[in-house]
Amino acid sequence: MKIRAVLSLPLLAAMSLPAANALAQTAPPRDVPYEGLLRIDVDATDIERRIFRVRTTMPATAGRMTLLYPQWIPGHHSPSGTIDKLAGLVVKSADGKVLPWTRDKYDVYAFQVDVPEGVTQISAEFQFLSSQGAGQGRVVMTPEMLNLQWNSNSLYPAGYYARNIKAQASVTLPKGWDYATALETESRVGDTVTFKPIDYDDLVDSPLFAGKYHQRVVLAEGRQPVALNVFADDAKYLKSTPAQVKIHQQLVAQMDKLYGARHFDHYEFLLALTDKLGGIGLEHHRSSENSGPVGYFTDWDKSWWMRDLLSHEFNHSWNGKYRRGADLATPNFNVPMGDSLLWLYEGQTQFFGQVVAARSGLWTQDQARDMLANVAATYDRGRPGLAWRTVLDTTNDPTIAQRRPLAFRNYQMSEDYYSGGQMVWLEVDNKLRELSGNKRSIDDFAHAFFGMDNGDWNVNPYTVEDIVATLNGIAPYDWASLLKTRIEGHGPLVGGIEAAGWKLVYNDKPNDAFKALEARSKGANLTYSIGLATNGQGVLADVLWDGPAFNAGLAPGMTIVAVNGREYSNDGLKDAVAAAKTDKAPIELLVKQSDRYETVRIDYHGGLLYPNLERIAGKPDRLADLYKAR
Repeated sequence: MKIRAVLSLPLLAAMSLPAANALAQTAPPRDVPYEGLLRIDVDATDIERRIFRVRTTMPATAGRMTLLYPQWIPGHHSPSGTIDKLAGLVVKSADGKVLPWTRDKYDVYAFQVDVPEGVTQISAEFQFLSSQGAGQGRVVMTPEMLNLQWNSNSLYPAGYYARNIKAQASVTLPKGWDYATALETESRVGDTVTFKPIDYDDLVDSPLFAGKYHQRVVLAEGRQPVALNVFADDAKYLKSTPAQVKIHQQLVAQMDKLYGARHFDHYEFLLALTDKLGGIGLEHHRSSENSGPVGYFTDWDKSWWMRDLLSHEFNHSWNGKYRRGADLATPNFNVPMGDSLLWLYEGQTQFFGQVVAARSGLWTQDQARDMLANVAATYDRGRPGLAWRTVLDTTNDPTIAQRRPLAFRNYQMSEDYYSGGQMVWLEVDNKLRELSGNKRSIDDFAHAFFGMDNGDWNVNPYTVEDIVATLNGIAPYDWASLLKTRIEGHGPLVGGIEAAGWKLVYNDKPNDAFKALEARSKGANLTYSIGLATNGQGVLADVLWDGPAFNAGLAPGMTIVAVNGREYSNDGLKDAVAAAKTDKAPIELLVKQSDRYETVRIDYHGGLLYPNLERIAGKPDRLADLYKAR
């Protein structure tokens, strides 16, 4: 599909005619009405084999017709449609006659069908063979719950804007299961639920969670209600306290105060507390798909590090769904997206996701600062890749890497528009405060850029020029140059820390967020000392490019078998690094790679180093104000 957009006319003329015609088989989307109704019926009862059975029915006219399987998935920002899991496709006319189909030679997401004269309706039946685990992708069905995403379980006609295709969906659930979705229910007969018709792009934007154990908690009432729908592996994990509910209610209240308008008619948090369903955090306009540990409520203090997920995804209702980069606002799901503005879409959402987590009580201010210290250290010492790549260039990573594992992530970089963007917006906040004598802040930008037209949930695209103009309306400055320097430059991205009245330091005391994330990995994170991170078995998960471990010959995937002659343990490795501060002998590691063993010596004597934030005496504490509840 991308090739078609960049081929020159002389090159097309030089190609053989059949190949040139093949490239043009799929009709481009047109902004014209779609006559009729697209029906999508899903049988989701085969939870043992994790199979969804799909039937799509649509109007047809005689001639060549193209059916599309969604390829470019909003929120993924990439051509990640699960076409590999579509199987058993059969196309039929209304009288049951099988109509042969062929797959487009150059577009594997497109299926051509020759519709005979007199046929006015066709159906396409297939199975979505969801992941069984074992590296096949995210698991979306378990014995206790499922996650139905309509983009994986539908086909739609080419040639139309998705918003112009009226669609109606139904799902048959396992016996007795409850469900939650932003879709409005038309009827439920037994375990078959039929939803009211809706535009196809909004259908795809309205996934469904279902399961045996479900609890719905109303977080905000009124004309635009908000609810938290919790599904769990066991009923005992659904038990929340009034204080925990209050914090989630404050999440909604703080987001309201930030933006001043809601861009939904109602909003449904979908939250799975599970060790079985695959992890997810995915935004939608009127809902979000989220997952967390089973002890999210019952072991509240142990899971705090991930509680900004809900505030992040909720923030996307404004930033990313209502307003999104103009190159992301494509007419259907098979037109390539452009990701050039993800440093606002995801970067500012990463920023406000953590800020609102603190303002609502999902985090304490101390926890928010510790998390910020870790991010700041990444863009101070932990991203050597900034020497050759820019934050802007990483907006291509959803297409380049699609979150596949990387050998040297810190050097290759990966989607740094999230946290790198977060650091840029921290600097912008402090520059706004400086320019206005602390009368204006990033909150003013949020209100001006996203807070118009309460209740409107159409897409309102933006450009770089719109961002700059809004900032200039708050406090005149050369914002275009500042943003260009940070987003397209190669320097550290920590200017906002000192401007906020704090300094980034490294000492031998890991902050609480660092300890929590290290415990989650079950390994030892020594990135800022010897330049490596391990899992609990001594396997190197990361090695800092051009750091001490790298220069000694270590690489990710190797296994540390012994440290200074003793069997590997996390604590043993840390003790050796600490001791080397006064002992001038190199740290000696016995390392295994494949079937080979090697002794590696790291001549490092700087001791243990972890990032922390310390106050700058005499400067106002702007972080405290940023994190304070409104």
